[in-house]
Amino acid sequence: MGYIKELGEIQNVKKLVTSVVMAGTLLVSSPLVSSAALGDQTLKSGMTHSDVKQLQEVLKKKGYFKNSRTTTYFGTVTKSAVVNFQKKNRLSPDGIVGKNTLKALGFAKGSSTVNSSSFGKRTLKSGMTHSDVKQLQEILKKKGFFKGSRTTAYFGSITKSAVINFQKRHGLTPDGIVGKNTFRALGSSTTAGSSVVKAAYTSPSTTSVVTTAKKYMGVPYVWGGSTPSGFDCSGFIKYVFEKSANISLPRTVAEIYKKGVRVSTPQVGDLVFFETYKPGASHAGIYIGNRQFIHASSSNGVSISSMDNSYWSPRYLGAKRI
Repeated sequence: MGYIKELGEIQNVKKLVTSVVMAGTLLVSSPLVSSAALGDQTLKSGMTHSDVKQLQEVLKKKGYFKNSRTTTYFGTVTKSAVVNFQKKNRLSPDGIVGKNTLKALGFAKGSSTVNSSSFGKRTLKSGMTHSDVKQLQEILKKKGFFKGSRTTAYFGSITKSAVINFQKRHGLTPDGIVGKNTFRALGSSTTAGSSVVKAAYTSPSTTSVVTTAKKYMGVPYVWGGSTPSGFDCSGFIKYVFEKSANISLPRTVAEIYKKGVRVSTPQVGDLVFFETYKPGASHAGIYIGNRQFIHASSSNGVSISSMDNSYWSPRYLGAKRI
């Protein structure tokens, strides 16, 4: 219905222009729709401009513009989307897209693309509105710390909480401020002219985890065991991660399953989980590549099994990255 409403407004504008032209009272010296870069002008209700279409596309990606198709006309649906975006980002909700709203959207004057080259070069903290904040939230979301349903350009209490939890996990001062050390831990590095985000997964200890795990091949299974004299599955994982990566994990599989970031395809060093004797995660192992994992098996002790095994395959729940 929103699209029909805005389309109707466009048709009314077209009829008005057509009638005026036919009356001979309008001299058109340039196209109605121009192509100046988004950020060069203020956008508001009633305008028809190519920048409006770009504005709608950005708002659509952020979840504010609800029409199925974007247009060049700034009507009531566009204004409503802008107002809702402004409210969410602590801006004056006037429905006019000026300097502050463009900045919150991630646009700078004279530029038609989101500016992400600054990421890692400025300190980010509570109360800020900047496109770098959105990028920060996306990285924290991938790592399992940002719990917001969607990312924005505003650094609020949810972002600060995510930063603090990340800092605690990585032994940093938990002040909620993203400075040089926090950026480094996030996996970002700056150069003289730009900033880049490193690969999403650069664990310092995946090889060490697998190497350490293999040292205990053949150790017998012991219920409740957490030492090289005997392991159960969670005791084995906890021991290996503490020894090889200085990472402390919970004692039970169910609790370990709550940690880390869920991944669709496991990589070496990830944890793989299975549902065995009770609903939910009740067994786990360490993925070593080639569809194989090492674990403390109740029947074979510390051993290597295939993910495609007729027993394990139907019981597979998923993988987590610690």
